[in-house]
Amino acid sequence: MELPSKLLENAVNEMAQLPGIGKRTALRLVLHLLKQPLDQTEALAEALATMRKDVQFCRTCHTISDDIICTICSNAARDRSIICVVEDVRDVMAIENTNMFKGVYHVLGGKISPIEGIGPSQLKITSLVEKVKEGSVSEIIFALSSTMEGDTTNFYIYKQLKDFTVKMSTIARGISVGDELEYADEITLGRSLLHRIPFETAIKQ
Repeated sequence: MELPSKLLENAVNEMAQLPGIGKRTALRLVLHLLKQPLDQTEALAEALATMRKDVQFCRTCHTISDDIICTICSNAARDRSIICVVEDVRDVMAIENTNMFKGVYHVLGGKISPIEGIGPSQLKITSLVEKVKEGSVSEIIFALSSTMEGDTTNFYIYKQLKDFTVKMSTIARGISVGDELEYADEITLGRSLLHRIPFETAIKQ
């Protein structure tokens, strides 16, 4: 795609690096920004730069936060003895939208995937084990995507925790096998949480 301006081309190339954005879509977005008032474009650029520079990860659950401790972990009404293990912040948002979970979360930051070169050491698994060791956790809910990588990650964590006195369950398979959690509708996801099953039962199925 040949463009009349090197500045335009650079902007399009940067925009096209975003997931799901091809060169044509990137061009359309950049041309749209060119039509907007300069202060609006500058406000967008400033918001993105500030987010990238100042955003934090919760020291307790590892989700994205404005502060050292996120609003969920700092909420006294949440049941800290029940931890829902998810892949990333999008899954936290998906579950929160169901309004059916009152515990807290633990964000792994991904799932074990040898093909992508992601092993257990690159995920937030050690800090989860440390939480269980403290003795205040009564239940771990595995809410990873029902894919081979998700199941592998679940099983790895299960092996790390099976010697501790903690209940381990997994969300019911109302979520289709192979589906990513963030794309599940709120009703299905909520019911999967309510009707979770013991993890030992799940791995025998």
